[in-house]
Amino acid sequence: MKTIPLSRSVKAGLVLIAVLLLAFEGFAQDPNFLIFLAFGQSNMEGNARPEQQDLTGVSERFQMLPAVDWPDRSRTKGVWTTAVPPTCRNGTGLNPGDYFGRTLVDSLPAPFKIGIINVSVAGTAIDIFDKNNYQNYINGAADWLKNIAREYGGNPYGRLVEVAKIAQNDGVIRGFLLHQGETDAYNNSWPVKVKNVYNNLIADLNLDASKIPLLAGDLLSQNATVQSLPNTLPNSYVISSAGLRGADQYHFTADSYREFGKRYAIKMLEILRAQGLTEVKGDRKNNRSNNGYVLNNNMEFGNGKASVSFEIPHSGFVSVKAYSLSGKLIADLASENFSQGRHVLQLNPKMKHAGVFIIKMSSGSFSAARTMAFVER
Repeated sequence: MKTIPLSRSVKAGLVLIAVLLLAFEGFAQDPNFLIFLAFGQSNMEGNARPEQQDLTGVSERFQMLPAVDWPDRSRTKGVWTTAVPPTCRNGTGLNPGDYFGRTLVDSLPAPFKIGIINVSVAGTAIDIFDKNNYQNYINGAADWLKNIAREYGGNPYGRLVEVAKIAQNDGVIRGFLLHQGETDAYNNSWPVKVKNVYNNLIADLNLDASKIPLLAGDLLSQNATVQSLPNTLPNSYVISSAGLRGADQYHFTADSYREFGKRYAIKMLEILRAQGLTEVKGDRKNNRSNNGYVLNNNMEFGNGKASVSFEIPHSGFVSVKAYSLSGKLIADLASENFSQGRHVLQLNPKMKHAGVFIIKMSSGSFSAARTMAFVER
């Protein structure tokens, strides 16, 4: 057979095709990268100064995709980075999305990552996110609000969609987070407008509405209009602000932003679990100690009851306790002898409230701890 030499141009073309194929493979969508879009006004921007506890210990599994460039070039629009606050824009503060993401990362097994995109505008009505009428709203707004909108290219909704489409190259959008309404959630038109924004996002991002919930946080002064949103938008849920403290008439304290974010996360975990996502268990091999003990990563659900499981290689005394994230003992789940094998502990009788907890197990010289979310059903 005669060998036909390749010309330089053909060789170069083959090299280019190979590079493009490798690049395509490198940017394949990861189904375990769960992405959430956050939008709203000043409370979703973040109005509390992040403290040291907020600036450290952020897992690399919790990422943010900036919707704007940072002035000091430390963050670039459309480039993923670890979600150390502020996660909206340079100069904003702690917001519910911060501890929403942290809680999901703590509650889901290691293959999962969380991404957040936050496009929020202080003081705005929901109209700024209306893709057809945003310009009329901005034209009549105060100069300071126009300046914020200008950071998003003059179209916050358009910027949210633009960056979300970038994110879809890397992961899957699983929900929307909203905190908005201090300006305009005082009549029946607000839920209709929110539904319109939701429908536009679903259409523009080619999403399945049945799989994309919208979580809306209630206002600091609990608001009947916000609470009525599920009557207009079926796949929406209102996150209670009951018991949260305010720094002023409208804005939450840093502690309350942390708690609020956890409440958003608990509801999202409940939804994801109902969709079957968190039935994917963590790597049991990685959970297993060298001597055969296991404390599994995930809570399990059956017949409306939550449970946690563990395994021991031989019979012996086992202690399992639940603690709050601050270290307070919440419940003594087990303190007795167990036989060799796998055991399941029912949580519902002993865990009085939903929340994120640290489950600690000890038996002989073995000890382990897992952070889990308990959702009442």
